[in-house]
Amino acid sequence: MIRAVLWDVDDTIFDYTSADRAGLLRHLEVEGHPPDTALERWHEVGKRHYRRFSSGELTIEEYRRSSARDFLDQILTDLEADAWFERYTGHFEAAWSVFPDVLPALDALPYRHGLLSNSSTAHQDRKLRLLGVRSRFEALTCSYELGFGKPDPRAFLAACETLDLPPAEVVYVGDNLRVDGCGARDAGLHGVWVDRLGHPVELPERVHRITSLAELPGLLQTLA
Repeated sequence: MIRAVLWDVDDTIFDYTSADRAGLLRHLEVEGHPPDTALERWHEVGKRHYRRFSSGELTIEEYRRSSARDFLDQILTDLEADAWFERYTGHFEAAWSVFPDVLPALDALPYRHGLLSNSSTAHQDRKLRLLGVRSRFEALTCSYELGFGKPDPRAFLAACETLDLPPAEVVYVGDNLRVDGCGARDAGLHGVWVDRLGHPVELPERVHRITSLAELPGLLQTLA
């Protein structure tokens, strides 16, 4: 029996990719940097340093400073790096939004809801409150405070513990096939991959794929 749904945040509930693109392009325009291959470079830099942040190697401030220095390929003081990243953040946050299928899905699902994110609690709590959806979720578990993150089974099990439920009674919904779908499955949860772009890949065993959260209520009825 399914009793709860755990959710990933970025690119599952929050349209991170669109906001990041819009924010960076606006930031580069204002700063006077030609975009060229900037988006690709920004994503490479961000992923590299975000892995270090989510594993606890970097604080959020160190992650931002490292990202700014690496992206610009410049020696910056902490104040200069902080100021550059804050200017980017302003443009990024101005473009924030949840996916349009999120609220209808939450309204249609008669389950408890929680969150598990490879980020920090303070960062994601603030984001979710600004997006107006934090109250929809009774628990928020993040890798930074745990000291380990998805796809480590311990992260999924810790999130289940916050709901006081066994993994077999919990569904995890996320946008990354390996980290979210397979990670949840390997921890004993029901893994659901939100494949909004319809990637042409073979689906692993015991991982469920949906292309929109509108499909989630019907899928969960088959798992009940």
